[in-house]
Amino acid sequence: MNFLKASVKFVPVIILAVLMITGLDAMIAAPIAFICAVIVAMTVAKKKWQECLDAAMNSVKNILVALFILMIAYVMVNCFTSFGVGAAVVNLALKLGVTAKTVACVGLVCTALLSVATGTSWGTFAACAPIFLWLSHIVGGDIYLTVCAIAGGSCFGDNIGLISDTTIVSSGIQGVQVTDRIRHQGVWSGSCLVLAVIAFFVAATVMGLNGTGDASTVMDNITPEIQAFLEEKRPTALDLLNQVASGVPIYMVIPLILVIGLAVLGVNTFACIGSGIISSYILSFFAGTGCGIKAFLDDYVYKGIADAGSWVVPMMMWVAAFGGVMQLMDAFAPLAELIAKMSKKVRHLLGWNAVLSLLGNAALADEMAQIVTIGPVIKQVTEDNVVCESEEAAYKLKLRNATFGDAMGVFGSQLIPWHVYLGFYVGIVKGVYPLVPITNMDFIKFNFMAMIAVASLLILTFTGLDRFVPMFKMPTEPEVQLKKNMKKDMAA
Repeated sequence: MNFLKASVKFVPVIILAVLMITGLDAMIAAPIAFICAVIVAMTVAKKKWQECLDAAMNSVKNILVALFILMIAYVMVNCFTSFGVGAAVVNLALKLGVTAKTVACVGLVCTALLSVATGTSWGTFAACAPIFLWLSHIVGGDIYLTVCAIAGGSCFGDNIGLISDTTIVSSGIQGVQVTDRIRHQGVWSGSCLVLAVIAFFVAATVMGLNGTGDASTVMDNITPEIQAFLEEKRPTALDLLNQVASGVPIYMVIPLILVIGLAVLGVNTFACIGSGIISSYILSFFAGTGCGIKAFLDDYVYKGIADAGSWVVPMMMWVAAFGGVMQLMDAFAPLAELIAKMSKKVRHLLGWNAVLSLLGNAALADEMAQIVTIGPVIKQVTEDNVVCESEEAAYKLKLRNATFGDAMGVFGSQLIPWHVYLGFYVGIVKGVYPLVPITNMDFIKFNFMAMIAVASLLILTFTGLDRFVPMFKMPTEPEVQLKKNMKKDMAA
């Protein structure tokens, strides 16, 4: 009977997963799952309607800060894309000495920086694919190496970007500040990027790539047909490409540097984003990309807040409400018990959380679906099984769980052939570079960025080697302990 009751409690999660897999938007799937959770809580767990409502509202209260961050983050995305910050990053990359041996490395770094600046991996890939694939063609690079480099780099900002929706949502679900996330995983993320650059350079060297070419001619290959394709599939990418073609002063990268620098220093998230908005707006007048204050308020501030409010913010509220009801009836207890049984130390339990996030991403084939579905699960698994001596220790575990949800979502997607990420990427490549057939599997074989990120995160967590990575160390025993170990000690 207990097994049957536990199974029924988990039904709302299954319903949410099935709805997402079948292609239903999270904005619709989450409310449906919430209603199912309330029904199960009232019928199976014998909870009252008011108890469910209170649990839902308290859960939503916990992410209110994240919701406000999302709204102003969308404002900064608009500013960085339209005022020339993103185009300045690309132009800076094109000014470097690009050869067949280095084109993949340059593409990786450029897309990594651009994804941090714009907060979108899909938009970054759509904007950079026509540039770097044709650049690789011009200089004699390996197209498969290059396509994997810009795919992996495009996901970098989605994992650590201050204005990335996946970063903000995963942080909000775990109840941590985005700037704290950046500080926590900054050295690890940067190290993965450096190792990936080295791996791409070594691969290019082993392939014997040595050709040279003129990077300045790459924009000539962006034909009207490619522009029409991007106008239909990703209009913001075309706007960025137009700015790259017309030219943007290099100093427009200053807002991005300012935002990253303040985040690393631990400055409040709102102040970081606000500095990016204001600095990009001021510099845009010197760069010739600015607009009047009314247009700024209407086209950037209002539109950014409206875009966030039309989807991400209400979706997060419904997901939080769903998670609150699920926790009220202790629906994740059996899963928490299973992970606890397999774990001898806290780091093992957290490591299994990472595996669960990766498996959830493979099952759902959508990174955001994984974050909103598995995020509450790994949060409760940790809370139900770990005792922390201090709030600081508990907070660090939340930071790691937030990193798991995001990293196993965006980087894990690069290693799952059936993932929607790769389906989108293949469609873009076919539209902007039809000379070579590219399949989903082609995005995996040289995706060193994703391989290094996923593998290192699992290894560092399970082994405890994360203690050698600055600011990435998780608290260990006796500062944190598994409840089952404490019971054994008391019994002895």
